[in-house]
Amino acid sequence: MSKECPDCHGRGYKVVSTEICPQCKGKGKSKSIDFMKMSEKNLDSFLKNGAACEKCKGTGSIEVTTPCKTCKGLGKIYTCKICGERIENPQDPDEEICESCAHSQYVYALDESCDLKDVEAGKLYHGIVSSKASFGVFVDLNPHVRGLMHSSNVGIPPEVGEAVIVLVKSIKAGGKLDLIPKTLKKYETIELEKELPLKSSAEIDSSMKGKLLRIEGEVIQVKQTSGPTIFTISDEGGFVPCAAFESAGKRSYPHIDAGMIVSITGEVTLRDDQVQIEVMSMKLLTGEKEAVVKSRVERVIDEKAAPADIPFLIKSEIMEKLKPRMLHVAKEIKKAILHSTPIILRHHADADGITSAIAIERAILPLITEIGGTDAEYYFYKRAPSKAPFYELADVTRDISFALEDLSRHGQKMPLVILVDNGSTEEDVPSMRQAGVYGIDMLVIDHHHPDEIVDQYLIGHVNPAHVGGDFGVTAGMLCAEVARMINPDISDTIKHLPAVSAVGDRSEAPEAERYISLVSDRYTIEELKEMALALDYEQFWLKFSSGKGLIDDILDLGDHDTHKKLVSLLCEQANTMIQEQLETCLFNVKSQKLSNGTIMNVIDVENYAQKFTFPPPGKTSGEVHDVLTKRYPDKPVVTIGYGPDFAVIRSKGVLMNIPKIVRELREEMKGAGVSGGGHLVVGSIKFVEGMRTEVLSKLAEKIASTDVEY
Repeated sequence: MSKECPDCHGRGYKVVSTEICPQCKGKGKSKSIDFMKMSEKNLDSFLKNGAACEKCKGTGSIEVTTPCKTCKGLGKIYTCKICGERIENPQDPDEEICESCAHSQYVYALDESCDLKDVEAGKLYHGIVSSKASFGVFVDLNPHVRGLMHSSNVGIPPEVGEAVIVLVKSIKAGGKLDLIPKTLKKYETIELEKELPLKSSAEIDSSMKGKLLRIEGEVIQVKQTSGPTIFTISDEGGFVPCAAFESAGKRSYPHIDAGMIVSITGEVTLRDDQVQIEVMSMKLLTGEKEAVVKSRVERVIDEKAAPADIPFLIKSEIMEKLKPRMLHVAKEIKKAILHSTPIILRHHADADGITSAIAIERAILPLITEIGGTDAEYYFYKRAPSKAPFYELADVTRDISFALEDLSRHGQKMPLVILVDNGSTEEDVPSMRQAGVYGIDMLVIDHHHPDEIVDQYLIGHVNPAHVGGDFGVTAGMLCAEVARMINPDISDTIKHLPAVSAVGDRSEAPEAERYISLVSDRYTIEELKEMALALDYEQFWLKFSSGKGLIDDILDLGDHDTHKKLVSLLCEQANTMIQEQLETCLFNVKSQKLSNGTIMNVIDVENYAQKFTFPPPGKTSGEVHDVLTKRYPDKPVVTIGYGPDFAVIRSKGVLMNIPKIVRELREEMKGAGVSGGGHLVVGSIKFVEGMRTEVLSKLAEKIASTDVEY
């Protein structure tokens, strides 16, 4: 602010003394004059009064002055309009701001949620030049607020797209802003947001349609449509889709991706009867703000992810010992769902693996839908069978490829991979290491004999061998109980799955008998076996497809009449094909008695069994083994079905450790390329074709040196 200097009365100087005018010698009259330059009026005055001295203006004297020390010759005293302090040497008197306040001069950046009501005259704002006209320059303070810098206030017009600082001189009728450009060397930017209530997604419903609000959370998905960009935001309450429109098909907020913490302001709308936020503003949160939101969301999610610590369906000492591990795995799965992390559920393609996966699937799908909406299953869940009882490189390659495509197309996070009825052995390690490169977390629920090496790649591992149990406690039993911890509401729906798993994997553990007895009022033992056979048969034809719907009907999770008809038909077809296979194979079985009393039976399934049809080599070997154990009821029996580069082993009464045998063969037979594994007494071995005779001979030697139960 400025006012007239009291010492010089606004003149900027003080009179020290007066002197006689040196030009007119005190007479006040000019000695000479040019009549040719004089106007008629001045000529009349001259004739009457004479000519006044130009130097002293006719007074005959002149003043001797000195600049006013008070105002420094300016005639005014300037004080800072912010703090009121005197400005001694203003660089720009029009600014009327002292140097100290210039450091903290505020320039406001209008958030996209702001409108004209949030603008005040007399304040400085950041803007972008949007267009130019003959009468001035239009400046956008944000996409909704525009003003005009009149040409009379603009020196060199800025270019379209150029960032400028403007002073809002006035707000005229109709909301027109009169702007003045300002050049500031020092200032502080303040981001101005509309004051809106902060809501969690759980608090937003259809009754709030049309209301403006603010949410904070993590971006879990970015999906570009032909119109807006859809950002799915996860917070402590769940999730909410937010639509941001730049132009048709153009990516909005391209700097914001999945995994980032953001603050969004917008209007509640409804799309297909679902709540959606029309985005007015989206800001990336960093530093302390990001940490606060993350901590708040994580704390609530951790509480919500707590699994149900409920009694098991049956009594089991092994599972009681495993309970802490099972609760941990259940919590990790629930946390993934609450974080909207995609889930890939991998399972062995047999009855045990399928029932294991379906139990988990039935538990998590309602939660995924609840958190992510009706179409969330499509984006956040995938179930896929694995032909081998371990995580093959072909499987992990497909999973990583699909995950990267989803990351690119939908902005999704990398998935959580859940391996059931596989994942415990050294054979899984190469795939696990590949998954680790992309930061993919993995969980395992399995009953194959575990190798300690896999645990470093997992965030959770449930296996009965960890607490002194064995493969008799099937993956289907473990997964059903974990599923109930995740979602107790599905207990009655899935309680028959462990029994199907038990008969399908031929478990002789006491837990098998208890689970079978648990559902004896609903299914006979024969009906359970038929379900297991139908699963094996149908999955053979499904190959790598999950068979959703078909598998549900086989397991009586849909229409009961359809279930009975389908299982009956599938078992009829399967048994016919098994019988045909047996008629061929049994004729070509070669048997011999080993030194430990074991009856060893071998069958070349490559040359003496139907190929590319049901039952496959593993199932064929198992069916042959069942017939031969009945033929030799009181003797230990081993059946080996072999091909060019593999052997499938089934045994009864022989105390083998197949994973150990595989390790020994690999060490002892360099160049044979031995790999494989499985349960202690049931498994498979791979080798190079040229070493088949040597590997099978060595395998027979090891079986002959194994203890037997008879």
